[in-house]
Amino acid sequence: MNFNRGLSILIMILALLAIALGGVFIGEGIAKNNLIVERMKVEKVTVALDPNNPTVFTPVNDARDAQAAADVIASHRRAIAPTYQDLLAGGRFDATNPTHLTYAQAMNLENYLYMAVTAFGLIQVTLAAGVFMVVTGLALGGGGMALWRLSRA
Repeated sequence: MNFNRGLSILIMILALLAIALGGVFIGEGIAKNNLIVERMKVEKVTVALDPNNPTVFTPVNDARDAQAAADVIASHRRAIAPTYQDLLAGGRFDATNPTHLTYAQAMNLENYLYMAVTAFGLIQVTLAAGVFMVVTGLALGGGGMALWRLSRA
């Protein structure tokens, strides 16, 4: 076996690995996106996106809507107290104080939504990396096939 033939086989193996790994990235990205969207459906997370129709709620199922919902909750939370330290006013958290509980619940939901924004962003990166790997694998495979044919001539 000559050098070019061996190199072409190695390149085609790398191409198959790149395509397979890209497929895994794409599959994981789609699965995680579906998981987050499904969990938000179960929790019935919605946001009123149109200021002219504040009673019409849209389900949160992407980063833009999650960001909008988190920002609305943050503004409502800051209306209670600008910061957590302002809420406590030098004291401690009091679980029997309804204002403290409301503030803490708002922080939890706000954090949940900001984590969803981050997750949706990471999903986009994962999908893009997967597509890039598949395209790179196809290009490598084409180069490997061309080298294989040249080595036979």
